[in-house]
This record gives sequence, C-alpha cells and structure tokens, in this order.
Amino acid sequence: MIIKKTKFKDLIVIKSKNYFDNRGVFRELSKNSIIKKKLIFTVVSKSKKNVLRGLHMQKKKSQAKFLSVVKGKILDVVVDCRKNSKTFGKHFKIYLSEKNGKSIFVPEGFLHGFLGLDNENIVIYSCTNYRDKDSEIGVKWNDQDLKIKWPIKKPILSKKDKNNIYFKDF
Repeated sequence: MIIKKTKFKDLIVIKSKNYFDNRGVFRELSKNSIIKKKLIFTVVSKSKKNVLRGLHMQKKKSQAKFLSVVKGKILDVVVDCRKNSKTFGKHFKIYLSEKNGKSIFVPEGFLHGFLGLDNENIVIYSCTNYRDKDSEIGVKWNDQDLKIKWPIKKPILSKKDKNNIYFKDF
C-alpha cells in the first residue's frame, strides 16, 4: 500500500494494488497500522450513473470515514469544516475506482459527497461512529462559495439533498 498525504491535516489517500488472476481480482483495502482509528460501522452504497450523494456530515456525533470503490468509478469530494483548520472551507477531489485501487481516509469534521460516474457504482465505507440522523447536516453540492467544479450540471439527487443548506448557513 502506498500512502499519500494531502494538504489537509489527517486526510490521506491509500493506493492498493489489484491482484488479478483467472478467478477475478483481490485487493487489500485498509490496515489498522495506517488508519489508526477504530472503524465500528460499515455500509455499502450502490448508485447509478449521475447520482450525486452529499455533501453530508454529522455535526454532533462526527465520523471519520474510510472509503473505497469495489465496482465502478466515482468523483469523491470532501470539504474541510474544522473551524480552526488552515484549510477550512476548502475542498479536495479524487477519482476512486475499482481499477485505480485508490481509497481515501476522511477525518472527522469534513463534509463528504460523491458522484457516480459508471452505470453501477458500489462504494464501501467504514466509519468511526454510528449514523445519527438527528446529527446529520447537508450542504448544497453546487454551493458557489465552495467552488467545486463537478463534471455535471443536473445530477440525480435525493429529496433530502435537494433541500440541503448553503455553506454560509452551516
């Protein structure tokens, strides 16, 4: 595994090798020696092409997340919401796919979202805290203050995400 630090404190990209043979593919996703956080809650998300999920986080019961794509390709985006951070309000984007073998560890205090780029996109993510719907908050994916350049004008959004707030109101 190759670990790449980013300009965002504690946000890392992990590059794993895919091992192919006549049966299929094998890839190691994470190691405790790399993540150094207890991941207690794991979920799987399946999205069609052009589905945009996010930008989400939990304010009170915040979660760090480890994400990897096991099928398809996504554009993964995080926004630093840690008030004392020198990168507060800045975003980081990365393409994650089954082919490139990249995963991302997102520390607590970040908004997170992704756009499905293939016909079928399966994302697995493990979190340091359980989901708490009363603590969830969402920011509009196309908020002008965030300056995120998405490769889509009209994504498929959930009803909930259509009603997300602006970053300035966060």
